[in-house]
Order: sequence, then C-alpha cells, then structure tokens
Amino acid sequence: MTDQQDRALEDWRGVKQEIVEETDATVALRPASRRLLADLVRPYHRWGAVLVVVVILESVARLGIPVLVQRVLDNGIPDLQTGTTSTLTTLLAVMVAAIVVQATCRAFFLRRSGIIGNELLLTLRRRLYRQFQRLSVGFHDRYTSGRAVSRMTSDVEAVQELVLQGLDVVVAALLTIVGSTVILLLLDWRLALVAFATYPLLWFLMRWFTRAATRAFRHVRTLSAVVIVQFIETMTGIKAVQAFRREPRSRDLYEAVALRYRDANTRALRVFARAMPGIQFIGHVGIVVVVAVGGFMALNGQLTVGTLAAFVLYVRMFFDPMQDIGQFISSLQSALTALEKIAGVMDEEPDVHDPEHPVELPEARGGVAFDGVGFSYVEGVPVLPELDLDIPAGQTLALVGTTGAGKTTIAKLVARFYDPQRGAVQLDGVDLRDLDDATLRRHVTLLTQENFIFAGSIADNIAFGRPDATREEIVAAARAVGAHPFIAGMEKGYDTDTGKRGSRLSAGQRQLVAFARVVLADPRVVILDEATSSLDVPTERIVQRALATILADRTAIIIAHRLSTVEVADRVVVLQHGRIVEDGPPEVLVAGGGRYADLHRAWLASLA
Repeated sequence: MTDQQDRALEDWRGVKQEIVEETDATVALRPASRRLLADLVRPYHRWGAVLVVVVILESVARLGIPVLVQRVLDNGIPDLQTGTTSTLTTLLAVMVAAIVVQATCRAFFLRRSGIIGNELLLTLRRRLYRQFQRLSVGFHDRYTSGRAVSRMTSDVEAVQELVLQGLDVVVAALLTIVGSTVILLLLDWRLALVAFATYPLLWFLMRWFTRAATRAFRHVRTLSAVVIVQFIETMTGIKAVQAFRREPRSRDLYEAVALRYRDANTRALRVFARAMPGIQFIGHVGIVVVVAVGGFMALNGQLTVGTLAAFVLYVRMFFDPMQDIGQFISSLQSALTALEKIAGVMDEEPDVHDPEHPVELPEARGGVAFDGVGFSYVEGVPVLPELDLDIPAGQTLALVGTTGAGKTTIAKLVARFYDPQRGAVQLDGVDLRDLDDATLRRHVTLLTQENFIFAGSIADNIAFGRPDATREEIVAAARAVGAHPFIAGMEKGYDTDTGKRGSRLSAGQRQLVAFARVVLADPRVVILDEATSSLDVPTERIVQRALATILADRTAIIIAHRLSTVEVADRVVVLQHGRIVEDGPPEVLVAGGGRYADLHRAWLASLA
C-alpha cells in the first residue's frame, strides 16, 4: 500500500468507524439473531426432521461399508477356496445396496435442502426489504445506502452458505465421527486405543483453528462491508467526483480498502491452509500407526486382515469430516457476523409509529396546525423551539427565511417523516400521530427539489401515486402542469423510457413529471419544498401558470428562495431560528418594510 493510499485511508477511517464497530460483532448468537434464525427455519421444521433422517440413513450406509469390506476379506474370499460363493455374493449385494442407499439419500438431500435453503433465503430477503421500507426517514438519514446494499447482498450470501451446508456438515460429520469411534472400539479396543492416541493433537489443532478463524473471518466480513460502502458512495457521487477531478483520491481510497480486504482474505486463507494440511497430516500419522501396530497384531494372529482393513477405513473416515468441519467453521463465522448485522436491522423500530387505534379520516379538508411544537435532530440543539402556526384549509402558505431557519423541518413534520418531541402537528384538528400511514399519505404529499424518477415509462412515473389511473387521467394531470407538450413531442410519448433516475429527461422535465404525479394523486395538502428551484425561467413560468390550477381547493405549503414562486401564496411566514418573525399577505409584508421586504428588494435587484 502506497503512502498516498495510507493517508487517504487514514482520512477515511474516521468516517467509516461506525461500520467497523457495527460489523465487529461477537460470533455468539444474540437473542435477536436467535429469534430471527428461529423464525426463518420454523416453517421448515418438518422437512428439517426428514432431512435429518435422510442424513442418518446416508451415514449409516457409509459407516456400514468398511464392515462389509471386513466380512468380504475375512469370510467371503476364504469361502471361495471351498467353492462356496453365496457368502461373497451376499456381501457384495449388500455392499451395492449400501452404496445405492447412500447415493440416493445424498441426491435427495441435495435437492430438497437446496429448495428449502433458497426458499428460506427468499423469505429473508423479502423481510429485510420490507423492513428497510418500513423504517422511518430518520433511520435512512443515518444509515448509508452502502450499508443497506451490504445487508441485502454479501450478508445474505454469507447466511446462504450456512443454510445450504450447515445441516449436512453438522449432522453427517457428527454421526460419522461418533459412529466410527464406536465401531473402532467394537472391532478391537486395543487397536482403537492406539488410533485414539492422535486425537489430542487433533483437538488442539481444531481449537486453535476455531479461534483463529473466528478472528480472521470476522475481519473479512468487516472489510467486505467497507469495500461495498466505499464503492456505492463513489458511484452515487460520481458527478461530484468527476466535476472536482477527485478520481485519483477516490481510486486511492478504494484501492486502499480493497488491499486491506485482500490482506484480510489472505490471512484467513493462511489460517485455513495451516489447519487443513495439519488435519490431513495427523490423519495420515494415525493410519501409519494403525497399520504398523495392526500389522504386527495380524502377524501374531491377534487380528484378522479384514479387521485391519476396516480399521484403516474407519480411521480415514474419522478424519475426513474434520476438513468439512473446518470449512463449515469458516462459513459459520461469516454467517454469524452477517446474521448479527441483519438481525440488528430487523430489530430496528420506526421512529414514526402507526397508532394502535387510528382515527378515521375518510375525507380531509386540509387544515394544518402546529400547537407548541418543539423539535430537534440532535438533543440540545432545537430547530423549532416552540412553534405555533395555524394554516386554514385551502390556504397557500409560503415559508421563507435563511438556510437553517426550520422551513424544511416544518415540511418534514407535516409529512410526518419525523414526530415532534413536544407539542402536536394536526390535520383538521387530529394529531398526525393518531392517523395511520395510509390515511396520512392519501391526504398529504411532499414534493422536494430532487424528486426521484424511477426506471420505466413517463406514464408509469406519473401514475406512481395512483397505479390504477387511466391513460386519460395521466394525460390530464400532465396537461394541468404543462408537461404534455414535451411528452407528446417525444418519439414514444408517454411510453418513453425515463432511463436510470430519469437520466433521459432534463431537470425541468423531471420536475414537471413529479408535479403531474402530485396532481394525479390529488392530496388535500401539498408541500412544495424548493420544488421549482431546478427549473429554468421559461419552465418555471409554465409551472407558475399551472400552480393556480394545481393548488386550487388544496392547502399548500411552499418553501422557496425564489420569491417568484412565493407570489402565488395567500400568506407568507418569515422564519428565523425556528421562530416566526413576520406573518401576513405578501403585498402587506412588502409594504411593511420588514425582513420580507428586504428579501423582496434583494430579489428584484438580482433580476436587474
């Protein structure tokens, strides 16, 4: 890693510390993780029991083969010297049957466990997706998109490895280890004790591997999330990166974390590379010792050749699952860490809750009131100290003031993206906290400066708030805001694909489509938060002419620095540090010589 990459990573590390702390979880399943895992597997418990039985049958068939080899060598082949083939034929038939049972069980297990595993993962993805949608705006403001992508992709994939491999490895390995140990004792306890002499070495090696793998693979999961976050942030802000020629620094940042990710994987593989050959070495040593001692016993007539052969096969069978367990441990550490992070998201509760007994409000008039509202994003730093504001139904209110005065906060509170810490925001005299989300969204719509345009046709985007709208209603909404001419002028008209985030439309066209979306949804309260700031002057004039129609018979809250937009308002409220300093009709405030008059004069001067 170069010095430049080291410096870039050092600057970046403080910003990403929260991700590292979140990902550096203990590998023991916490209660939330256990609940999540239990909820996921509960619908498949019957199939789980069937699969356990199948694995048991497969293991029994596999464990029976060395005994059959012993019988063939000790009984079947000697019987050939007497001209009798029935014993050998029977033993071979049983061996073939055991092989068929083992193969059939293996095929059934792989097919059914694959189906169940993918169904379980589909359930997990659905629940995680719904949870991200359910959580409030406040959560998404503090939870980066890169972390969300990491939860939905790499973390789910880590759990997938555990789900698809866990049952097979755990049950089959346990049965094989226990079964082979018992059979070794039954075959010849003396030679079994000789074979067991290597077991303490294996125990110490597996203990070291478990601890080392826990640290190594947990670090891999940490840096996996960090790499995804860095990539997502860079690509999301690619316009700013290119505009300010920050490609070299972004590249250094990404290469720095990618190199650390590579090094973490290398360390994890180094642990794996030490453990697996170690297991094989101990296993081979055990076989050599068994062959040496068992051969001496066979020469002295204390052991048959068939028993020695079976012994070697069972010792080999005992050590083989250890490699599977080693691979399972690596997957387990990644999966447990990933499951902790997923469970952390699933355990989050929305900052804004639906009421247990919502108030019915089938038809709203649109009256909005702030009654002693106090709100702060950070404790001890009030944005709205104590706001009292009444907006009658059907009134168009403009909020003006300097940046940080609280205008957008008022909009977010009316849209109930946040709840106030004190006081109440009311719609027609009903506290917004007493309305369910569906009722509130039907009556209140927020239109911001950067409304999202989804991939799909223009018609689909306009109908986003009313998917059941007819084409005639969609066209009527577009006409109301003056969007129809440019849409009709496109090659495919309303069926034109908007491209990624509306990339095939200009900023003004995207905003007009968003306006049409609001008109079609037909809310009683419309909030325009800098909604015309991205429009050029001709387009803004088109929208201003349409605003009178759009806002007719609706309550409107307009937030704008362009006072040309404010001119359509019935009333202007001037805010300063979250308090109302002026309130009245725009023409009265202009004539009054106060703060709004100063803003109005400055705006006129800017047009000269």
